[in-house]
Amino acid sequence: MSSKRKPGTGVIAASLVAGGIGLAFAAYTLVAKTLVEIAFDRKLPKLPKGTPDATKAIGKMNIDQKLLDEALAAAAKLEKAEDTETVEIAASSDGTSLVGHYRPAEKPKRIIIAMHGWRSSWVNDFGMIADEWKEDRCSVIFAEQRGQNNSGGDYMGFGVTERRDCLDWVGWAIENVSSELPIYLFGLSMGATTVLMASGLGLPDNVHGIISDCGFTSPDAIWRHIMTDNLHMPYDSTLYSEIARRKVGIDTKASSTIDALKKNVKPVLFFHGTDDHFVPIEMTYENFKACTAPKRLNVVPGADHGLSHYVDSDGYRKAELAFFREFDKAASKDE
Repeated sequence: MSSKRKPGTGVIAASLVAGGIGLAFAAYTLVAKTLVEIAFDRKLPKLPKGTPDATKAIGKMNIDQKLLDEALAAAAKLEKAEDTETVEIAASSDGTSLVGHYRPAEKPKRIIIAMHGWRSSWVNDFGMIADEWKEDRCSVIFAEQRGQNNSGGDYMGFGVTERRDCLDWVGWAIENVSSELPIYLFGLSMGATTVLMASGLGLPDNVHGIISDCGFTSPDAIWRHIMTDNLHMPYDSTLYSEIARRKVGIDTKASSTIDALKKNVKPVLFFHGTDDHFVPIEMTYENFKACTAPKRLNVVPGADHGLSHYVDSDGYRKAELAFFREFDKAASKDE
């Protein structure tokens, strides 16, 4: 008569450990899924208990109340500006409705296509610089990035999808504003990553330059920084990339500003603040090093994320105007 042996304590312990590891991995995967939703989804998800809110990873901005009040007032002023026309186009990549706001300058010398940042808006990111651009005779198209505000799309793309939208706005500007004026792509934060990634797609001759303010190098790189340095959590690049691929259909590890800038032929002006803890300044140094086209670097001491213009508006404006003067008449084929 056979008898069943009871499992030893070692087997029981191993089973418990394996079960614990499985539960821990499931919990980590749930956290990763939620953080990817925070990164991409138009609507913020409800956070499971214990999940860190990645939207707070930026922390408290190093900006005084007076300057903050000025920025809010400037945003409200731009939003109500009567000289701004709202326009709508369909993205050539997938037909998504894209909304922009065209503000013409008197006797314009150039056109700027301005791309705002992640979970931000055109008025918040460009309110304080908009009047300067107009005074400097820049007609501007303030684009609303997909998955945000009034543009269509359920997801943001961290520059990977938006880079092609940027090309669509270039086409609109050439057809509806001027086929003769030089065009500059301007981006802040994720908008900067958008325009830098667009540089690798082969921009038309009408585009004379790119201005990047505190852009990150890739979705994978910025997520790693936020997870490990800001949220103090482990980061599994493969897991996050796979979740993003299944959700949005993009490869967050395959697209980067570094690769784009190695192919880019357009002049680039880089801005970044030394005190940026959301997108570390080292990422702009990487971008600057990778860029094989004419390039200029403007580092603003003491500026936090996206605040270089706020901290040193005079220096910022001088650097921009010098860039425009240098490349307004440059022919793309000779650059």
